[in-house]
Amino acid sequence: MFFDRDGTLNEEVGHMDQLARFRLYPFAGQAVREINEAGLLAIVVTNQSGVGRGMFPEELVRAVHESLMREMQGAGAKLDGIYYCPHHPQAEIEQYRVECVCRKPAPGMMEQAAEQFGIRLEESFVIGDRYVDVEMAHRAGAASVLVLTGFGRDEWERERERWPQQPEHVAENVYDAVQWVLERQKLEVGS
Repeated sequence: MFFDRDGTLNEEVGHMDQLARFRLYPFAGQAVREINEAGLLAIVVTNQSGVGRGMFPEELVRAVHESLMREMQGAGAKLDGIYYCPHHPQAEIEQYRVECVCRKPAPGMMEQAAEQFGIRLEESFVIGDRYVDVEMAHRAGAASVLVLTGFGRDEWERERERWPQQPEHVAENVYDAVQWVLERQKLEVGS
């Protein structure tokens, strides 16, 4: 299971340029815990172009991820991996100004996790609040669930007619998305 970070697991605040702005959604820990209990991997994939744009250092991204891991542990949940892309084609900091294979909607972070953990991407799900998450899932051969938290509701209501591919499901939040995924897996196992 692949999760977007901002707007999916934690509140969307624009660029997370201060650790104090990090707020985990109250239902996110339970969602990840249920993925853990189902025997599935829980992996975060997140674009963090604010690094390349000079808005915050990579150390802050790492600090946010440490906080995310601690809060998940406090909820009895475990993230198996966190992958992030600090790049942007117009980054102000030259070392991050690249056309990379990891920036969503490219599936590079998913492919890296698949290689590290032996994941079959065609059997995977991506849960996120942006169309780039949906597109990344489809490029990787995975199924997608759009959540209506973060930017999800706005993108869904205003832009979905222009999307070349639709998500397999739309859920109110990450907990509801996980419930849909787990139910779908039960149906597949039973068939």
